[in-house]
Amino acid sequence: VAAGARAGSAADAGLPPAGAGGPAGAGMAAVAVAVAVAGPPAPRCLLDDPVRVRVAGLAPWQPVTLRASLRDESGELFEARARYRAGSSGELDLGRSPALGGSYRGVEPMGLLWSLRAEAPYKRLAKRNVLTPFRVDLEVYEGHGDTSCLLGKCTNERWVLGEGVKRISVREGRLKATLFLPPGRGPFPGLIDLYGSGGGLVEYRASLLASRGFVTLALAYMAFEDLPAMPDVLELSYFEEAVNFLRKQPQVKATGIGVLGLSKGADLALSMATFLPGIKAAVSISGSGFNSLIPLQGDGFTLPAHPYDLGRMKTKDESGLVDFSDVLHDHRDPATWDCHIPMERSSAKFLFLSGLDDMNWKSDLYCRDAVQRLRQYGREVEFCSYSGAGHLLEPPYLPLCQASIHKVLGVFVHWGGQWREHAKAQEDAWRRIQAFFWQHLVDSDIPRSKM
Repeated sequence: VAAGARAGSAADAGLPPAGAGGPAGAGMAAVAVAVAVAGPPAPRCLLDDPVRVRVAGLAPWQPVTLRASLRDESGELFEARARYRAGSSGELDLGRSPALGGSYRGVEPMGLLWSLRAEAPYKRLAKRNVLTPFRVDLEVYEGHGDTSCLLGKCTNERWVLGEGVKRISVREGRLKATLFLPPGRGPFPGLIDLYGSGGGLVEYRASLLASRGFVTLALAYMAFEDLPAMPDVLELSYFEEAVNFLRKQPQVKATGIGVLGLSKGADLALSMATFLPGIKAAVSISGSGFNSLIPLQGDGFTLPAHPYDLGRMKTKDESGLVDFSDVLHDHRDPATWDCHIPMERSSAKFLFLSGLDDMNWKSDLYCRDAVQRLRQYGREVEFCSYSGAGHLLEPPYLPLCQASIHKVLGVFVHWGGQWREHAKAQEDAWRRIQAFFWQHLVDSDIPRSKM
């Protein structure tokens, strides 16, 4: 099995040094087993690197089953299987050969990764410790039935922290955050990364962005250390502290700060771009143009939380999954307009991303409303809506999570999404996010994208 990314991606990102010794199982049978990034053997890459899986040494037209598996940090097993048939030369290339069944069908070079599923229901694959990789075992078995005959295997280490990226815990003033610095003196564009109402300090997206050339501050704002799980109010001054902290870092370019957020973090990103100086670009992922869940207190004003009625939440059949998509009051009702974020006041650029199969809330409808309001004021805004994508639009090649436990609410939430469509949406969204920030945070004499 050989996995190859596009040329230059490993060098651009800077990867953890490869260890000595070949991949496990290289001597099994006559099937060649190796992992390669950009051609030569290299069993390590970044999480967002696409790989190309190849198998050599099979018999002509030989039926085989390919299996990918990993265990997350809690020991939960995630796996995917797909059935293939070798070509006339006894080789198999997942970039050209169609899967005949299993976890997916058709030509899907990254199918073994984006289709990983947990044995237990409602598990989300997320990286908590960014200092260790996901270790994905890729195995080739004889035939399409019993998979007792292993022909060969190798391991692909997928890192969220590139070589030379510094991770610095930040406890300055009220801030609960982690700063990631790309290797080198810079200066680099600076980003603040916010996740949703599940709270905590989520680092893996920020560390990946730092591996791609951004100084990134992963910021916690609820349900972490002494931050309450569901605060009565969020103070805008806390987020202003984060902006000021990032702007004073010598490695950060003075051209302005970017901020991106998912779900609740998305409307916070829009509020930061609206009310705080120094924010030049904001990305909303599965968000809204109004303040949600928790009042936001600024200097002399308070944005109330958009009204909702939990009596309208739905429980999905016997599964117990909770669908919150109808709990919010109609955002078009003038009675809710004092919750709207006055984004038209901001000089920042905006990018909105949403999925049409979001089962958590109507993010596509809410994003369209925000985009329309901005365009009515002649504001520049980008918007991309993805058919079949759910709520949790993550970095590429992380598998879809259709449902999982909400850590703050304590219920299993239906996030939505279809496997293949969601995977394609994540690839496209990740490219758009990086290109957007390179365009709006970097001087014209610097390349806009490192993708």
